[in-house]
Amino acid sequence: MARIGILTCSNATQDLGCSSVSCLADFRKRKGAFADYPQEEKLTLVGIINCPGCPTLTGPDKLLQRIRALTEFKIDVIHFTYCIKALCPFKEKYQAALENAFPGIRVVIGTHEEQVTPEEYRSRVKKLFCQPRMAMLDVILDRDA
Repeated sequence: MARIGILTCSNATQDLGCSSVSCLADFRKRKGAFADYPQEEKLTLVGIINCPGCPTLTGPDKLLQRIRALTEFKIDVIHFTYCIKALCPFKEKYQAALENAFPGIRVVIGTHEEQVTPEEYRSRVKKLFCQPRMAMLDVILDRDA
């Protein structure tokens, strides 16, 4: 039996509203990165946790504190979501920190099947982040209210 944790991108989940639906669907269907598990092996999703956001010097340390919440429930594997795989410039640093701190836990980069190239995905996500949106300042100054 594989006990799995999933690490999601904080920017994608909190700023863009990603609910990990594609990751969870492919987990249930054993597609994407989950297709690599033997069919006879039972997969248990123990939990999903966000990364600590784009790091400062403490990024890996903050990540390890968050991952401890999953390791206490005896995970065997931690999957980095596709958004981390395609978007995160710190994924190698995070992977090294996890493998060093938790040598018994395997790290897999990826979750769901890739529908577009990482380059196209990055381009689409960048457009989402860069679209104009209102802020509290606009309300205070009564702009377009």
